[in-house]
Amino acid sequence: MHNGLSYAALALSPEVEAPKPLFQPMEVSASPAPLLGDRLCQSGFECVKILPSTNDAHGGVIIDLKEPMDSEVFATLLRSSLLQWKQQGKDGVWIKLPIELVNLVETAVKEGFWYHHAEPSYLMLVYWIPKTGCTIPPNASHCVGVAAIVLNDKKEVLVVQEKRGRFHGIGYWKLPTGVVDAGEELFTAAIREVKEETGIDTEFVEVLGFRQAHNSFFGKSVLSFLCMLRPLSLDIKKQDLEIEAAQWMPFEEFAAQPFTHKHEPFIYIIQLCLAKLERVYTGFAPRAVSSYLKEQLNYLYLNSHDLDKSS
Repeated sequence: MHNGLSYAALALSPEVEAPKPLFQPMEVSASPAPLLGDRLCQSGFECVKILPSTNDAHGGVIIDLKEPMDSEVFATLLRSSLLQWKQQGKDGVWIKLPIELVNLVETAVKEGFWYHHAEPSYLMLVYWIPKTGCTIPPNASHCVGVAAIVLNDKKEVLVVQEKRGRFHGIGYWKLPTGVVDAGEELFTAAIREVKEETGIDTEFVEVLGFRQAHNSFFGKSVLSFLCMLRPLSLDIKKQDLEIEAAQWMPFEEFAAQPFTHKHEPFIYIIQLCLAKLERVYTGFAPRAVSSYLKEQLNYLYLNSHDLDKSS
């Protein structure tokens, strides 16, 4: 057969008809195109049904299922599809299963697929066809967090106490913090988190530093960026869901908290704040950059002060 398919492939499914002789005329119908990836070979033979898919940019295929399907039908189509993709020299196979098609998960796993990642509306499973080492990239290994230093003209720092978490109940006043959303810039996340927790509008200044911690949430690593922001408003309207209290605290009082001096990262935060107040430290500010790879601008974080002086 064409496309590298053997007659043995047709035996994978009792529902697939045997190939028709070449001299039989093909029937013409005005009905909608057949579903589930039916293919018709150029010679007139009816090829094996396969699952609808698109090619990815790395030699693999992506199956994006949307319609309900019986698990036995799915198993037959999946085996046929894998055989054809193997003949075509494909590598990785991705199946995006909406939560409504949860009945197909067990079938895919039994055929050799494994979990890659999950989102609220779907589960992604993957399969590696070649016998060589798998090069499918793993699921995201890090989440990204921000901590915001907001200093006003009185050298007061914006601080909060949380209703839950490891800092709850110990009397520690901490910086507003949060997690960067997918597709969100660091500076946007810092501004948003401060606004959500305290009601204060801010302007982003720069990233003062960052740290990496491991074995955090479900074994993932965390990149935490310490950001400095300039307040554009002063009246606090704290978030009731997560924040117990919020206030402007004199920087000296914030720095003197006993809990701060038990943790070296917090000591460095104090030192960075002092260096900024004394204007002897320059962090990394976002600079919009364009690329032919994407239409939208993205941001490069750099020491713009020293860069501009050198140019």
